[in-house]
Amino acid sequence: MSRPLSSLNLTHDFIARHVKPGDLCIDATAGRGHDTAFLCSLVGQAGRVHAFDIQPEAVESTRALLAQQGYQSIAQVHLDSHANMAAYAAPGTVSCIVFNFGWLPGGDHTINTRPESSIAAIQAGLELLRPGGVMSLCIYYGRDTGFAERDALLEFLRTVDYRTYSVLCCQFLNRPNCPPIPVFLLKQA
Repeated sequence: MSRPLSSLNLTHDFIARHVKPGDLCIDATAGRGHDTAFLCSLVGQAGRVHAFDIQPEAVESTRALLAQQGYQSIAQVHLDSHANMAAYAAPGTVSCIVFNFGWLPGGDHTINTRPESSIAAIQAGLELLRPGGVMSLCIYYGRDTGFAERDALLEFLRTVDYRTYSVLCCQFLNRPNCPPIPVFLLKQA
């Protein structure tokens, strides 16, 4: 039986096609650590993953999951904004950057990503990507601020230089409520 189509499945399939053992990856919004652990499984012991979150609860959650799965030697989890990721990696060295915009699953919904820092983080990430590197964005929206961030991110993504990056935006048109929007970026090789 196949898995139902979801943003998570689309994102993980895309990432798995591009990340290899030994790569350097970034989980820009660590949350509960599931994407961080997924990236660790792809890069293996020879690779490295940096994960960022501004919430201590998310950092603790991610570290606990990594320890449980035996990935604590592969990943470094930083209590820092994703907008500061350029301080942790050199330009042109990162194979994959993952974002989940919105709020911490099961956390306080009044604490959420903001368009200003999210766009700054995407801009920093674009510089960090190696040729052939990828970025995945999952835009969760709704509530009071989610629509504004969604609109700002989509507007910004339209301005990304098409000569260097391909940007693909997907939408679930027949899903109720506010289904997440997966976006995929590929830096030309």
